Amino acid sequence: MGRPAWIWAYEGYDPEQERLREALCTLGNGYFATRGAAPETYAAETHYPGTYVAGCYNRLVSSVQGRDVENEDMVNLPNWLPLRYRLRPAKAPPGPWLHPDHPYLVEHRQWLDLRGGTLSRRSVYEDDLGRRLTVEQDRLVHMGDPHLAALHTVFTAEGWEGELEVVAAIDGDVRNRGVARYRELADRHLTGWETGTEHGSTVWLRCRTVESDIQVALAARTVAACGPGSDGGEHPAEPEQQPRAVQQNLLLPLGPGSPAVVDKTVALYTSRDPAIGSPLRAAVLAVDRAPAYPALLASHHRAWADLWQQARLEVPGEPGRILRLHLFHVLQTLSPHTAELDVGVPARGLHGEAYRGHVFWDELFVLPFLNLHLPEVSRGLLDYRHRRLPAACRAARAAGRAGAMFPWQSADEGREETQQVHLNPRSGRWLPDHSHLQHHVGSAVAYNVWQYCQATGDTDYLYGNGAETLLQVARFWADRAEWDESLGRYRIRGVVGPDEYHDGYPGAERPGLDDNTYTNVTAAWVLSRAGDLCRDLPGSRCGQLFEQIGLDPGELSRWDDIAHRLYVPWHRGVVSQFAGYGELAELDWAGYRARYGDIRRLDRILEAEGDTVNRYQASKQADVLMLGYLFSPRELAALFRGLGHELDDATWHSTVDYYAARTSHGSTLSSLVHAWVLARVNRDDAWTYAEEALTGDVADVQGGTTEEGIHLGAMAGTLDLVQRGLTGLDTRDDALWLSPASLPQLSKFRVRLRFRRHWDVDLRLRAEQLRIAVPDSGRPGVRVRLDGHTYVVEPGTSRWLDLPQDA
Repeated sequence: MGRPAWIWAYEGYDPEQERLREALCTLGNGYFATRGAAPETYAAETHYPGTYVAGCYNRLVSSVQGRDVENEDMVNLPNWLPLRYRLRPAKAPPGPWLHPDHPYLVEHRQWLDLRGGTLSRRSVYEDDLGRRLTVEQDRLVHMGDPHLAALHTVFTAEGWEGELEVVAAIDGDVRNRGVARYRELADRHLTGWETGTEHGSTVWLRCRTVESDIQVALAARTVAACGPGSDGGEHPAEPEQQPRAVQQNLLLPLGPGSPAVVDKTVALYTSRDPAIGSPLRAAVLAVDRAPAYPALLASHHRAWADLWQQARLEVPGEPGRILRLHLFHVLQTLSPHTAELDVGVPARGLHGEAYRGHVFWDELFVLPFLNLHLPEVSRGLLDYRHRRLPAACRAARAAGRAGAMFPWQSADEGREETQQVHLNPRSGRWLPDHSHLQHHVGSAVAYNVWQYCQATGDTDYLYGNGAETLLQVARFWADRAEWDESLGRYRIRGVVGPDEYHDGYPGAERPGLDDNTYTNVTAAWVLSRAGDLCRDLPGSRCGQLFEQIGLDPGELSRWDDIAHRLYVPWHRGVVSQFAGYGELAELDWAGYRARYGDIRRLDRILEAEGDTVNRYQASKQADVLMLGYLFSPRELAALFRGLGHELDDATWHSTVDYYAARTSHGSTLSSLVHAWVLARVNRDDAWTYAEEALTGDVADVQGGTTEEGIHLGAMAGTLDLVQRGLTGLDTRDDALWLSPASLPQLSKFRVRLRFRRHWDVDLRLRAEQLRIAVPDSGRPGVRVRLDGHTYVVEPGTSRWLDLPQDA
């Protein structure tokens, strides 16, 4: 079998790759997701079944080096997958329980059907006497009904007859054990297990989280049929209750030409779900009412077809195949169901326990794609931030500041969830964690509000929740900025930038850096946009908002002053990452690569040597270049000009080259940003970074991190690299602005967009031309700006536009 564009397949069984495959074969629907572990397996070094509900967190206290440390984690919920089986040949003792790690396995293949949203596998076992059992299995997590999932398994015997013993279970005895470096921390998040049976074929398990007291209930209906064509009649399951698990036992007649089919349908609810009396009653009713597997599969396929229609992105060849996988995982984490939930963007998806399921700044890379396909999901994710705006304001007040100080790591309540210490696996030492000083996350929230409203024209949101969020972030930056008479500039001190490697100056007693350029420039942008918004707001709304948040109109003039006089440090003709960066020592890059090979996590290497990356001009991800991701060349030059600096092409190119030579790419986002920026600066190198961004998770470039959860921001960012990065697509002033910068390897693609009130706007790029097609409607045409010209594409028409010679 080849590699069809919509199939992601793994041939053979490789224990060392299983956890990576399980992460990449996760199925989800935006409400919950389950890793792609085989149902016969248990959590151990080789396998890790995990099921996660969006926004389901719990807090535990651990003892680390004699001190109490509190962490809030996305909870690994009861495992609904278990389906064990073994042969009972006639006139012979029962065989062993079979699973992919058993030596009887002689054939194995598993594949994701991205179009249909299913995970399938085919395994063949053969014992010492030549008796064979073929197991063909399909799995779904329903995209239409977000509470349902199902396993469909067909068992076929060859060379023997007898019985097949099958045990289908719900296992509540689970912990958060998916990340090795967290294993010294408390991990028992569930308590209060109860089990029961309903109507013979249905069993249930309920429990609750220890501290957050979220009730969780799962119900499972297991039915079996045997005989030719699987129509030989149903065989009832025998229920069995255990303290923390419940199972159904079946004995099925099996022989050549007489396969057995086992269908397991599962429902999952929590006490956070709306419009239910109790999670348990809802789960039992859901499995009772669920149709048989064929009908369930058909409705699941219809839901996925509708979703692919809204999120169409076509790129030929292997890049297109990987991009389709990335889009699949983005949609499984952030589907239309997500819009109805109170959840943010988990940095590692719903695919594993790395980063404890926390929300960082990754919506900065996710929302630009969603804005043009599923804007209602973007708005729901922005609402997650707005609901936690009071918490951000309380955090600012506690720090002696005005406005809103959003946390670097957020979870359920919106408080700062960044851990106090983190483990360096290379040295085995627990170290202070100062990443909570990444206050630039507030600018990311404000940027996302603005970009969503520009893409959708949603002035109701902009003038409502969006304005409140944007103005409170601006107030924080205005209060954070300090006037320095010697420089004649405002300064922002004591922060950490997106680079993260540098969290303080060498030998300094206090953590934090001064005048991180990314932080200062984005703060200036926020202050400018907030001022623009205040001038644009209807008078009545403006007065109401100012009174609501206690904003004095006189503050606006100070915002404007700060926005134009924030300090941006420079050294040797390039923009400095932060004040004093150019005075740090140069690293022996060649020497470290020769000694260690992979030096992406240079911070861990140096700390294990007793050194610190704070001493060197070395970046995990060059945050100065992040400005080139957020802003078009024209916008970036204007921002610097507003701050009193001339950032011409030559200076920007020199700055890009400078940091490209000093970045270890310890983040999966780094190669994405480099590809984005270099597409307009150095196309020969751009593809190298684009290719690494594409393969970052599928090849586990970071070495053992993808198995702990996919990197959602990087996956969404590669989609946006095609959609916006290579087209130069910008949505503002009620027009599509285009400034293509295509790469030869990605010079042909097609994307379908939602822009303002127009659905399914078709954008097609070829080497020298760009085609825009607008579906028929009664709305005004779509305005397009390209190379200084304005075009209007009327509904029901299409237009080919010639690209500029240097595009």
